[in-house]
Order: sequence, then structure tokens, then C-alpha cells
Amino acid sequence: MPNIFDWSATRRERLTTVGGLRAARGRHGSFAQVTADTAIEAAAAEAAGVEMIVCRAQNVKEVRQGSTKVFVTAALGFAQAVTKDEILRTALTALVGGADAVITARRLDVVSLLAAEDIPVMGHLGYVPRKSTWVGDIRAFGKTADEAVALFHRFRRLEEAGAFAVEAELVPAALMAEISARTGLVTVSLGSGPAADVMFLFTSDICGESERLPRHARRYADIASLQKRIEDERIAGLSAFRRDIREQSFPSNGETAQIDDTVLDEFRNRIRN
Repeated sequence: MPNIFDWSATRRERLTTVGGLRAARGRHGSFAQVTADTAIEAAAAEAAGVEMIVCRAQNVKEVRQGSTKVFVTAALGFAQAVTKDEILRTALTALVGGADAVITARRLDVVSLLAAEDIPVMGHLGYVPRKSTWVGDIRAFGKTADEAVALFHRFRRLEEAGAFAVEAELVPAALMAEISARTGLVTVSLGSGPAADVMFLFTSDICGESERLPRHARRYADIASLQKRIEDERIAGLSAFRRDIREQSFPSNGETAQIDDTVLDEFRNRIRN
């Protein structure tokens, strides 16, 4: 397992590194990436052999409590970091807190700003949900020749801006294969077919926590049913507790502290005086 010094200057073992991701470019599906924002989710990902995690920048420290080995990419929120100073500060704080890279869908000069500090930056191209009004619908991007050419040039500009990787979301699989073969970026496929270096799905989709499963996702578990059962059991327990209070069957003698009758009598006599 590779050893590095992280951004807090602490020696760490990682399941992969930027160098490792780059070295594996072209070997499609070499790595798996999922989402995690809690220590429990991060620990589960590591235990499952998943090499990479994406989390919100503000949750990096909690994620690192669950795993010190996965490669963590911190997502820089649009509203949390607006100015260049805020963006840079947020990115560096996430890195010092344990992140290995950051991901942003901001403009190219933001990518260049981060890359100039040798911060590993992942871009986001294809269908970008927060910018979907420009596309006009929830759909794959790159299905027309004009869109495909425009997308290819965006990949090139992102690479020139200094990004090392790109999350490609809802790009037609055949187009993703063509572009992936022509870019130096580490490609991360979210609904963009198998011809990418990293396969990415949301943990909530994988584990059956989402009400609606996106077309590109696959459900492997059914946590939603378990959560529903837990909620039903919680309500049942609380309801029974309230009923027993109403019927004066709680607390019983066995559930309360007792005092010897002689001690109680002495107490009564002493407070009368």
C-alpha cells in the first residue's frame, strides 16, 4: 500500500494516490468511488475494498475518523466558498483535515488557482445537476455532434487549466470511450459507461437508501426497508411507554429505588420535630 505525507505533514497509508491513479490511466475500472459524509459510511467503504470517496469539504474530518486509507476528494460547495480567497482557504482546510484532492464545477480560473498551489483538482463535466437549467432537462450530455465536440473541448480546457481528473456524469458511453482515449485526465464515470478509470456511484443508490433509483445506478442492498423497520420499532416502543404511564403500570417496584421502612419512619419522625 502506498505511503505518503498528507497535507498535515503526517505519514499515511493510502489505497491509492494521485500518482497511482495517473499510472493506471487507460486500465478501465481500476478503481471504485462512492460518496460518504460520515465515519460509518467511510469505514464501510474501506471494509468493502472501495478505494475512493467523495465527501463535502466540511465533513472531511468526520470521514477520516472512519477511514485513514481511502482516497478522499472534498467537494467544494458553491455557497460555502465564493471568492477566490474563500475557495482556496476551504480547499486547504479540507486538505489539512485529511482530504487528498478537491472537486469543483467552478470556472477554469478557479481550477488554475487551486492547481497553482499543487492542489489535486478534479473537475466535473457532462451533466452537472446544479447547472442543468442550461441543458433544459435531466439527460445525458453529448448526444448531438455539437454537444460532443463542445464536451471534448471542455475536457481539453480542463486539463490545460491544471486538473488531474474529471467526474464525467451522464456522458454517452461510446463518446466517453472516445474522449477517455484522447485525454490525459483520470476519468471518473458516473453514468458514463465502463470506459473510464474510476467507476462512481452514490452510496445511497448502491445501498437502497434513495426513494428513486437513477437509470445509471444499481441497487445492491435495501437499507430503506431496515430504516423503516427501525422507525416503526421506535414508534412502537415509545407508544408502549406512553401507554404504560397512562395505565400506571410504569414504573414498577422493580424499576424504582426502595427504602427500608424503618429508615422511612425515622425520616418522618425527624421532619416532624
